[in-house]
Amino acid sequence: MQHLAAYDEACRVGQGGAYLREQGLYSSQVTEWRKLRDAGVLEGRAAGAKVGRLSAEQAEIARLRGQLDKAQRRLVRTEVALDIMGKAHALLEEISESAQDDPPSTRR
Repeated sequence: MQHLAAYDEACRVGQGGAYLREQGLYSSQVTEWRKLRDAGVLEGRAAGAKVGRLSAEQAEIARLRGQLDKAQRRLVRTEVALDIMGKAHALLEEISESAQDDPPSTRR
């Protein structure tokens, strides 16, 4: 659990790969540990305790949590995109209005 927390923190600052190399870990290990953590298998276990296979219910919980995380990331991206589009629309309206207010040029 400590490795997961430290790796997540390292990823926030763009140093995830460096953390893995420093600790001699593989990303596949982190992925597996996340699955186990999300399924609740690692809660209350002593360090080094054997962890069995996920039950069907635990696997379903882990799968649903993964889907939720993915949906939340998509929602954040969509909200940011909509905010940008709203600002672009407002800018284009402002440019359009200022172009209508300007007198036509008499240059040839």
